[in-house]
Amino acid sequence: MAGEPQDDCLFCKIVAGQIPATIVRETDTTVAFRDINPQAPTHVLVIPKAHYRDAAALAAGAPQLAADVLCEAGAVAADEQLDSYRIVFNTGSGAGQTVWHTHAHVLGGRGLEWPPG
Repeated sequence: MAGEPQDDCLFCKIVAGQIPATIVRETDTTVAFRDINPQAPTHVLVIPKAHYRDAAALAAGAPQLAADVLCEAGAVAADEQLDSYRIVFNTGSGAGQTVWHTHAHVLGGRGLEWPPG
């Protein structure tokens, strides 16, 4: 069920404190932590504490929570002193999503070419 923790979800386990992560910010509704395989000098993931499969499911099921994730992504960028950065939501395996819990990648600290990928 959307919003409910999933026993087999890596990010739900991070939220629950069952798996360690380098947490850089936490609110009542979100957690932000460093990516273990960074693709830029700054690469932080911002996730909702509630489980939603992807960005579209989050936006449809909990629009305020989607806004919380975006606000926290901006706060991470400010904390990291990034004047330019990218916020990326991968949705579906063809787009590179490998963990089925909505997450925003905050990437910065180097030039980011366009188009990506």
